[in-house]
Amino acid sequence: MAHANSDPNNFHGQRVKACPLALLLIDVINDLDFPESDQLLRYVLPMAERIVHLKRQAKQHAIPVIYVNDNFGKWQSNLPNLVRHCLNGSKGKPLVEMLQPDEDDYFIVKPRHSGFFGTSLDLLLEDLKVETLILTGLAGNICVFFTANDAYLRHYKLIVPRDCIASNTQEANDTALEQMQQILKADTSPSTELNLPEILAK
Repeated sequence: MAHANSDPNNFHGQRVKACPLALLLIDVINDLDFPESDQLLRYVLPMAERIVHLKRQAKQHAIPVIYVNDNFGKWQSNLPNLVRHCLNGSKGKPLVEMLQPDEDDYFIVKPRHSGFFGTSLDLLLEDLKVETLILTGLAGNICVFFTANDAYLRHYKLIVPRDCIASNTQEANDTALEQMQQILKADTSPSTELNLPEILAK
């Protein structure tokens, strides 16, 4: 786990600031280089626009933003290389241009579908004193869904804004949202209806 653009000469990094709420961006640093990406592309940019607004609100209320991103099977993956690769003419370039991490964001590389499997996400959330997670990103019916399941098993409260996740088809996305709402007790209200100060005050 690292800050997005942490100074390599600053060994100790920045101290985390506790907050009961965190915003997770799952697999949004993505070249979309896979067979089904053409299906997904039509939903990606509207999703990204909503995430941009939600991230801006989170920053205004000092809510930590955590990028949890696939390593694409490359164990030497790191944020600068991933961003550089995606911006170099990939299908995912417009997505990454909109959602590049800021200097004070956190970035965790995951090897599998869930953001918790084989990562330091658990430890970071514990350090931040997080109780509620807002999950956004790709794909709603795979990596967001697996991360939501693992979060629920760890007793986190879940918010999955329905306009901030995307899957290959609307049907698959709707099914995942229904499962997360019914089984994982997630709030799936659209991001436009979220009142972050009210959630923080609970």
